[in-house]
Amino acid sequence: MSRPITESMSEILKDKVGLVVGIANEQSIAYGCAAAFRKAGAGIAVTYADDRARPHVEPVAQAIGADLILPLDVRNAEQMLAVFAAIEQRWGKLDFLVHSIAFAPKADLQGRLVDSSVEGFLTAIDVSCHSFVRLAKAAEPLMRDGGTLVTMSYYGAEKVVPNYSLMGPVKAALEACVRYLAYELGPKGIRVHAVSPGPVATRAASGLANFSELLVDAAHRAPEHELVDISDIGAATAYLCSPFARLITGGTIYIDAGYNILA
Repeated sequence: MSRPITESMSEILKDKVGLVVGIANEQSIAYGCAAAFRKAGAGIAVTYADDRARPHVEPVAQAIGADLILPLDVRNAEQMLAVFAAIEQRWGKLDFLVHSIAFAPKADLQGRLVDSSVEGFLTAIDVSCHSFVRLAKAAEPLMRDGGTLVTMSYYGAEKVVPNYSLMGPVKAALEACVRYLAYELGPKGIRVHAVSPGPVATRAASGLANFSELLVDAAHRAPEHELVDISDIGAATAYLCSPFARLITGGTIYIDAGYNILA
């Protein structure tokens, strides 16, 4: 059941501006966040990964009223600089950033961790983890009055989830980066979060072997017996980026109907 952001939250990000990286289509977690941010009153810049992704991202970004729609391959340093230059030119600041991207070569993603290639592991770490660190570095100068950095993780970072294999250690590294970034950037008023949703039927998740079984198990075992929706993730992330969460930082926030509390 979808529970869109409520009217009581409609102004919690008024006069704030943010960057959302990772929209692939209207089913993306990143899209759910961007839509919630707009409903909460924020200005939004969004990115698309390449020319193949652009036709899928531009229409949904325009539909929610994104202010900037920019190309960004996180492995391209020049594109990253250009994105933050455009944000500075448009607004002169950045209040929050959402990193919602993950990638590993299919053979490494669907095989055993012990069989993963060096190249596949390094690619997964670079795109799924260290890109968040690079984005944080680029965002820091624009967060002069503080801000919020958010990345998307998953329960497989903490416990073994069958078939999650390579991405488990990668997400664990990402959650460790969140803690260290929170420590380093905290004195500047910059908060850092890992949001860990339950399984969501996105295009990226469809690459995992037996993903449909994860969905069934989550709905069956979670205390609320419900699958998380991108609007739920978006609403919670909007709260984390708001002044109401100003002293929350460095942790992993589960949005999974309570699935993570089970043994």
